[in-house]
Amino acid sequence: MENLTLEQKKQQFHEFFTIKHNIKVNLKPLSEEFQLPDHDVLVEHMPYAFRIAGEISSLETQALRPLRHLGEHASELAQFLSHQSRKIDLMMSYILQQQDEDDFRYETFEFGGGGVTIISKKAMELGLRSELKLFLLEEAAAVFCFAEVIACHERDGKYHISLIFTRIREEDQELLVRASLHQQTLQLRKRANKNLDDSN
Repeated sequence: MENLTLEQKKQQFHEFFTIKHNIKVNLKPLSEEFQLPDHDVLVEHMPYAFRIAGEISSLETQALRPLRHLGEHASELAQFLSHQSRKIDLMMSYILQQQDEDDFRYETFEFGGGGVTIISKKAMELGLRSELKLFLLEEAAAVFCFAEVIACHERDGKYHISLIFTRIREEDQELLVRASLHQQTLQLRKRANKNLDDSN
């Protein structure tokens, strides 16, 4: 990632599907001296709440997987465990929301598996590296990662700043891909319902 040109980073950003949707983001600029952690030690740099959330999610997936092979008898048990899992997700979401810091808060214009575009009152320099926290309320989840500014455009007196993820766990990237596709489904459903109402 560090050896890619700006154009290559932009191409990589657009390799992933993005959706126009507002989510809360915390962005903390990093000093020039900061050394990005290697992917295998990224977890050690994560706030404890994000680390626990990742482990809980992994445990839930492992716990539900064996039930798929038990056939129809396990469906009620699987449903019960899914409800319990959802309750834990909601509790973890509440805990993760406490990590949201007013001084570093922005909103996204769009997001996806490759990065985010945030809305800012001030411009940001290309190449600026930052620590990011993304809060996905609809998914009852949050993501911690590192990112770099690859574009900054003024629109209507504000700046749309695109950041590519430079260090992110694979499972968190998959979560963002699923969340963006989920949002697309919701938006398409809402549009279809609106068209139906307009035609009646």
